[in-house]
Amino acid sequence: MLARGLEVSTIRPKLALVKRFQEYAETFPWQWSPVDFEQFASEPKANGEPRARSTVRMYAGSIGEFCSYTTNPAYGWVDYCEGTFGDVPSQIVFDWNSPHHTSDNAVPASRRALTRPELQTLFDHMDDAVDREYAAGSKRWMSLLRNSVAFKLCYAFGLRKRELAMLELVDFGPNPHVPAYGIHGALTVRWGKGTAGSGPRRRTVLTVPEFEWVIPLLEFWLSPGQRDRFPKAERGTALWPSERQARVGLSTFGNAFVKARAEAGLPAGLGLHCLRHSYVTHLLEAGYDPTFVQTQVGHQNASTTGIYTSVSADFKQKEVHRMIAQRAAQLQEDRSA
Repeated sequence: MLARGLEVSTIRPKLALVKRFQEYAETFPWQWSPVDFEQFASEPKANGEPRARSTVRMYAGSIGEFCSYTTNPAYGWVDYCEGTFGDVPSQIVFDWNSPHHTSDNAVPASRRALTRPELQTLFDHMDDAVDREYAAGSKRWMSLLRNSVAFKLCYAFGLRKRELAMLELVDFGPNPHVPAYGIHGALTVRWGKGTAGSGPRRRTVLTVPEFEWVIPLLEFWLSPGQRDRFPKAERGTALWPSERQARVGLSTFGNAFVKARAEAGLPAGLGLHCLRHSYVTHLLEAGYDPTFVQTQVGHQNASTTGIYTSVSADFKQKEVHRMIAQRAAQLQEDRSA
């Protein structure tokens, strides 16, 4: 796995899972059978505690990779086990006993784009919470303000949680083709999601007209007396310092979003990642080319961007009427000819 370029942080969980599976099966790898994996994957469901489909896919991937390694003739484990134990390892994970990753089941229904009224409700609630805490003389208003700005920026650039938390002051820069946006015309994402555990992947996200309201918000956050209110802000270059550290923890924004969502009365199940879904959906509704949206959010495949899309019924109706009008105009042109 190291030779494939996987990060140690990716390898360790895979090894831990294989060890867990061996303890569950109470046998050695050269004795494993497909039934062992099937029972391991389905037992929680039988006990009324179903695992998420994505979790079972992860189990299948890690255990299947290990079995591919032990059964590969290049490493000699088959001959060694046969000569030493009288048995040989075999592959136990197949297409017919493990879940598939398809666009139909990859994203739970609850992980959808927020509607514009829902976004307004959430952001208004957070702004009101800042005002209340500030008026009460509580120091909590500082972290609430940081979270409010961070969530709006997350939506305006379609970021993942880690991408958001790891932003630096120097990650913003100008777009030479849109000088009106100044130094906030583009955002360099340094901690984008890599492929197959290969480490973070960098991309540039352009500021678009639909979200240009984020520019004065960023200027406000970076002005004297805002970000630098945090005691540790001067010790680092992180865009989001915390009360005790130079940078917020990766779980800070996720937990804060869940709390704000619940207080705002929005549906349970909506998480911080839904802001990214909202970004994709609203850009497509605005008429942006799907390929442009795909590059903005850093998806390698267009199908992945499609999974994120949940355009509104109003948009669909407008598209139908637009196509009807286009078709009628074409028929009229044909008659005239």
